[in-house]
Amino acid sequence: MKTSKTNIFLILLSLVLFGWLLKGTFFQPGADDLKAGFTEKAKYRNENNTGPIQYVFSVTVKDSIWKDMEIFGNFKPHHKGGVTKVYFFMEGSKFPTDLSPGNINFDPAYNSSCIAVYEKSPIGNVSLIKYPFRNQG
Repeated sequence: MKTSKTNIFLILLSLVLFGWLLKGTFFQPGADDLKAGFTEKAKYRNENNTGPIQYVFSVTVKDSIWKDMEIFGNFKPHHKGGVTKVYFFMEGSKFPTDLSPGNINFDPAYNSSCIAVYEKSPIGNVSLIKYPFRNQG
C-alpha cells in the first residue's frame, strides 16, 4: 500500500515537472514581447560565407526604450568573427530600405533620423550608441 502511494506521487511529480519544462521550452519571450514596438524595414547579409559575416538591419520603433533596443539587438543573428548592426529610427520618420556592407551602411540622408545604433563586434562586445550621427554635419 505504501509503495503504490509513493509510485503515484512520483508519477504525478514527474508529470508536473515535465509540463513545467515544456512550458519553459515553448513559451520563451521574444522580440514581439518588447514594449518599444519594433518593425524591421530592411536587412542585409553579405554573401561571403568564408570570411566575416556582416548583418545590417534597419528598424523602426514606436518608443525609444533604450534597454529594449539592446535586447532587440541581442535577438538578431550574429556569427563569431562577424558584425551585427541594427539602426533604429522612430516610426513615421525617414528610414533606409537599401542597406550595404562596410562602415557606411546606408545613404547619409537618413543620418538625422537615426536615433540609435546597436553593434555587436567580432569578439561579441555589444554597444548601443544613442543619436550616433548627431554631431556630424
